Amino acid sequence: MNDGPAYAMTFSSGPQPIDDFAPKLGGDPVWLEAPQWPLCHRHERPMGFIGQVRLPGQPLRMAYLFMGGRRELTFEPDAGENALIVQPGRVPGFIETIPVATGDSLVGPEVLIDLDEVEQAELERGESYLLGEPTWLQHRQHPPGGPWSFFFQLHSSVPGVYEVDFGDGGVGYGVLSGDEQEGRFLWQC
Repeated sequence: MNDGPAYAMTFSSGPQPIDDFAPKLGGDPVWLEAPQWPLCHRHERPMGFIGQVRLPGQPLRMAYLFMGGRRELTFEPDAGENALIVQPGRVPGFIETIPVATGDSLVGPEVLIDLDEVEQAELERGESYLLGEPTWLQHRQHPPGGPWSFFFQLHSSVPGVYEVDFGDGGVGYGVLSGDEQEGRFLWQC
């Protein structure tokens, strides 16, 4: 998945609500298939929705990012306190989901994600982008199992636009399984 270009993310207000498969942060997910809202493993409550991004290529496939409302263990890719749900795809065995279409947003008002093709060398450390190669804040980190391919990285905030709790100046990283049917998420600060 990393052989092609990278796509820098910029953020803008859009029509509210955003009810199509556009990449976005906040609001509610626009489910491609039946809703699969994940529950926090530790607290057994619905996670908060962060955003959705379309996977490259055809047919249409989507990834939905969720995180527990408390920061405990949300940085771990397999602790059950965050989830990157791929549709169509499979839910990781350590994630329980419920068939609920709407819930809490961890971001606030909806924000459209615009994607602009760039060369990897043009990207700054910690910048938000899709594809390419990750720019780790700490050390190279991959979830157990695999192989995994880098999908996106998301900075914890853009002042005046959105904020997510990935720690002070943190960056979140989404990866996909080799068959692109399953996702994992982790963050560093």
